[in-house]
Amino acid sequence: MSAASVGERRTGVGIEIDGVSLAYGATVVLRDVSLLIAPGEFFALLGPSGSGKSTLLRLLAGFNRANAGRVRIASLDVAALPPWQRDVGMVFQNYALWPHLTVGENVAFGLEERRWPRERIRARVRDVLELVSLKGYDARRPGQLSGGQQQRVAIARTLAIEPRVLLLDEPLSNLDAKLRASTGLELKRLQRRLGITTVFVTHDQQEAMTIADRLAVLDQGVIQQVGTPRELYDAPVNRFVAEFVGSINLYAGRVAAGATGTCTLEVDGLGRVALPAGRVTGIVAGSGAKVAIAFRPHAVRLAGPGPVEGLAFEAEVGTTEFLGEFVRHELIVGALRVVADLPHARFAEAQTAGARVRFVVAPGEILVLADPPR
Repeated sequence: MSAASVGERRTGVGIEIDGVSLAYGATVVLRDVSLLIAPGEFFALLGPSGSGKSTLLRLLAGFNRANAGRVRIASLDVAALPPWQRDVGMVFQNYALWPHLTVGENVAFGLEERRWPRERIRARVRDVLELVSLKGYDARRPGQLSGGQQQRVAIARTLAIEPRVLLLDEPLSNLDAKLRASTGLELKRLQRRLGITTVFVTHDQQEAMTIADRLAVLDQGVIQQVGTPRELYDAPVNRFVAEFVGSINLYAGRVAAGATGTCTLEVDGLGRVALPAGRVTGIVAGSGAKVAIAFRPHAVRLAGPGPVEGLAFEAEVGTTEFLGEFVRHELIVGALRVVADLPHARFAEAQTAGARVRFVVAPGEILVLADPPR
C-alpha cells in the first residue's frame, strides 16, 4: 500500500453535515450543526468538555444517531448506515489495543475480520507499520511500547483497512507535553502524505491550531465559528471564541463618539481609542452601545514619550514570568489587570516589579466584540 495509491483513492472524499441535532431526552447535545469538510482536509473539532465535539465525531463514525439532519461522506448519505458499513476508521483516546496480541496481530485484526488472505494480510501489516515508522515492531506487545508508539499502532490498525475518512478522538491526550507536540507534528506529516480526510477532536486549542487546516469551535452543542487557525485567532466572531482560542485581554467598553470615518471607544479603566468606522461593524457611532474590547498579550508594547496612536495607558508592573522568547508581565491599572507578552532580547533590561511604565496597543490589534463581559 503506497502513500500515492492511498491519496488517489481518497480523491473527492469530503464530509457534509447538514442541520444535525441530537438530544438524549431533554438534554440537547448538538443544535442544528452544519459543516463542510473538504476532501483531504485535516479538520479539528475544538471545544470545552461537554461542548458536543466527541458526540459529533461518534455520529460521523455511526456510534450515535442524529434526531434530525443529514450526514454525507463522499456525497453518500450515511445517516442510516451502521459503523461497519461507513468505511471510516476511528482512533480512540485510549488507543483500544489488545494487550495479549502482538503489534502485528493488532494491526491485522480488522483485516482478519474482513477475511483477507493471509499473505495479503502480512503484506498490508508490513506496509502500514513501515508507514508509521514502526518497521520491525510487529512481534512486540503494546506493553513494551511507549505511549507515542502505541498511538502509532492504533493509527496503523485503522489505516490498514483503507478507510475513506480517519476520525481521531483526542489521540494525543495521554501523552506528556513534549511527546504530544512531536507526535502531533508526525501525525500531520502522515496525513499530508496520505491525503486522507481527517477529523480530529481536542479540547487543547494549541494542539488544534498547530495541526489543523481548519477548525470548528463548539460550545453547548452549537458551532460558534469555523475557520483557519489564523482566522479564529485574529478575527474571533464573539467573546467565547476570543477567550477560548489563545490568551486575550478582554474589557467592558462602550461606543462613546463618532467622527467622519472614525469611531471612538471608551474602554472602562483604560481610556479611549479611535478606530476606523469600518472596524466596528454593526455598531452605530456615538450610540453608547456596550461592547467588549479585546487584544492579545503580544499586542501590548512599550510606549515612548509624546503622542501615540492606539490605546495608551500607564500601568504598574506586577508579576513577571520569563518564558524564553518573551517575558509575560501582569500589569496593574487600578482594579484592572493586563497581561503583556514583551519580546525578549538577549541581555535586554527587564521591566522590574513596581515600576510605572507607559504602554500602548496599536489600533489594528484591537478587537471590538458585540457581546460585552457581564
